Amino acid sequence: MNENNERRREQRLRYHWPVWFAEDFNETLSQGQMVDVSSGGAAFTCHADENCPYPGQQVTARFSVPCFGPEGSFDMASFTRSGSICRVDNVNRFLRRVAVQFANPLPFKPGEQADSESDAQQKLKAVTI
Repeated sequence: MNENNERRREQRLRYHWPVWFAEDFNETLSQGQMVDVSSGGAAFTCHADENCPYPGQQVTARFSVPCFGPEGSFDMASFTRSGSICRVDNVNRFLRRVAVQFANPLPFKPGEQADSESDAQQKLKAVTI
């Protein structure tokens, strides 16, 4: 992806945490791995199988987002959001990267909690160790 063609209006928070999704949340959920999130959407990877969403499909996802507090503290805020799949890219023959636009945005901008992206990555490194 060419960084010079960046069209995002908001900085993304890049992190790896489980995400569960399904077209019908009353059915069996599939698991993916969060790649990044903003208030309006997210990207995650999932298995390249029959459960992988396709462009235009409506899905509901359940995921948690780190919320950073003072002095390096953090908490995980859990969300359930419905949205539309805007893009599906092949990562390799086993994985696909899925981009979803939320129908209702998150109540905060996850990628703008830190002074910079490197500051956010340092805080996240502490979360995952």
